[in-house]
Amino acid sequence: MSSHRQETVRRLAAPDIAARKGKEPIVCLTAYTAPVAELLDDHCDLLLVGDSVGMVVHGLPNTVGVTLEMMILHGQAVMRGARKAMVVVDLPFGSYEGAPEEAYANAARVMKETGAGAVKVEAGPAVVGTIQYMVDRGIPVMGHVGLRPQAVLVDGGFKAKGKAGEERRRILEEARATAEAGAFAVVVEGVAEGLAREITEAIAVPTIGIGASAGCDGQILVTDDMLGLFDWTPKFVRRYADLRGEISRAAAGYAEDVRARRFPGPAEIYFAKAG
Repeated sequence: MSSHRQETVRRLAAPDIAARKGKEPIVCLTAYTAPVAELLDDHCDLLLVGDSVGMVVHGLPNTVGVTLEMMILHGQAVMRGARKAMVVVDLPFGSYEGAPEEAYANAARVMKETGAGAVKVEAGPAVVGTIQYMVDRGIPVMGHVGLRPQAVLVDGGFKAKGKAGEERRRILEEARATAEAGAFAVVVEGVAEGLAREITEAIAVPTIGIGASAGCDGQILVTDDMLGLFDWTPKFVRRYADLRGEISRAAAGYAEDVRARRFPGPAEIYFAKAG
């Protein structure tokens, strides 16, 4: 046995996130790969392996085509890169909306095969009972209300929610029901600012805003949007870098050096030893 003691870092878990209600804001970003997860880990409380991976990494038009196997693969990668932050994996479209037993089996598989700390589901009347079913059986669940990307084909696009009276009431009730079913936190996406504040005040678990309100208990963005990897981003995204431009400039410099035979140079070439 090695005499060296490996440094241990305690990873945040669902109770830690739940305890942050009304306290220091919870910092969340998406992650899909080990290297990015490692870079984000020191700065984030929670890393979400979102089904947005289908659009961001795989070039799909929406999240509907994402599979359970894709989520497990990327969840495994993120867990290899992150040591401190809680890792939550989205359950993809079609994996939890049916029988609660099927949802539980899929969630248990995700947690067993990735080691993640929780799963996330897009909440709604048909899912609330499933959330409670999973929580009662040991699966920590994060909910998601407001703009629900997996419902894009029903909604006809990614549209802000909660501007009208009836829709506002429905979203508020969905958030309450999700929290009461046992979710340890609720993502609130793409809703009117006042509604996001009302939800935050109405439920006992933290709200994680995205296109919602600074008054939420935490915030999340798609990392690739925040880093400026796309030439278009939603209104609610603030770009903190221009990696699209940096990557383009780097590729252009490389191409120019290759064509001019400046790369590789002496520093990048192996030479035989004399004698």
